[in-house]
Amino acid sequence: MAAVPDLSPLPPVPLVDLQKQLAVVGDAIQQRMAAVLQGGDFILGGAVGELEGRLADYAGVAQAITVANGTDALQIALMAMDVGAGDAVFVPPFTFAATAGAVVLTGATPVFVDIDDTTFTMDPLQLENKVAAVRAAGALTPRAVIPVDLFGRPADYPAIHAVAQAAGLQVLADAAQSFGAVQGDGQEARPVGSLAPMTTVSFYPSKPLGCFGDGGAILTDDPTLAERCRRLRGHGFDATGEARQVGMNSRLDSLQAAVLLAKLDVFDQELAARSQAAAWYDERLRDSLRTPESPPDGRSAWAVYSIRTRERERLRQALREAGIASAIYYAKPLHLHEAYAAFGDGAGSLPVSETASAEVLALPMHGYLDEPTVTRVCDTLLGALAKP
Repeated sequence: MAAVPDLSPLPPVPLVDLQKQLAVVGDAIQQRMAAVLQGGDFILGGAVGELEGRLADYAGVAQAITVANGTDALQIALMAMDVGAGDAVFVPPFTFAATAGAVVLTGATPVFVDIDDTTFTMDPLQLENKVAAVRAAGALTPRAVIPVDLFGRPADYPAIHAVAQAAGLQVLADAAQSFGAVQGDGQEARPVGSLAPMTTVSFYPSKPLGCFGDGGAILTDDPTLAERCRRLRGHGFDATGEARQVGMNSRLDSLQAAVLLAKLDVFDQELAARSQAAAWYDERLRDSLRTPESPPDGRSAWAVYSIRTRERERLRQALREAGIASAIYYAKPLHLHEAYAAFGDGAGSLPVSETASAEVLALPMHGYLDEPTVTRVCDTLLGALAKP
């Protein structure tokens, strides 16, 4: 008798599969969370202190200051740098709103700088041009630059630092998507967290290192900046109980620290798996679609794997019909959003970002993505491309 073919539908493919991760680290998470519950130190407890030490060690810096989320990390870092009204802070428009929003919340003004067409990160030449334009206009003081490590790849920090040094700008790295990445090879290799005087990180659940809610951190070697950040996350109070400045209430709770500590134990394995998944995608798609380029040196954290296509809606519909999730980061660059339009020059002013927003499509990516699943995603895309 001939075998009966299996006609059962294939399981859906999520963009990020936290359930597969939980199957690996769930027991360790439960043990660490139980210890927090038994100890009762829910705010800035022992788990938070342990996490801050491990984050600093991993990033190769002296200090890690955990906070409630990645947006607060940006705002607190800017406040620690004394950025405020009358200051221009240079940011890319092809990023999440938190980057520019944190600038506005300090009273400073975001100035949008277009991105590189290949890396999606800030174009250093465009930064130089925008700094010159702001100086010539005279209304704002160029004060800081926030390169964003988009999709897991570090920005071009050597070039950004060169422009910043010449212009007298402070550099704040937005590493919401890139913790675990490395820039440079051999003795020149430096992990994200040590590529700028201050670096901010997000632990949103979908990030390469994510908790079960919101969380963030600030990484630095500067003891003065670190102390300011610690004060600012707790209403401005110092160790003596004196409020030295007006601060925020932004503290990572111990239960989220417990989750992150357990996930740190498997973080390097997950980063390697993300790199392998990216290589599988590259092998199958690079002859038919525009795939992301790997850094020439170092490594990406591969927070997101995004292809570029002018047929995005058709391909996304094919994925949807096949039960495969996808996402668009970012459907509209920040300078075209209502909330930030006043800080930009309208449509056509930042063409590389605007084109990327119309073409980028993110495919499933996480540390537990296997080759058959990648093949299924790729076959669906290639099949759709083959149709007239």
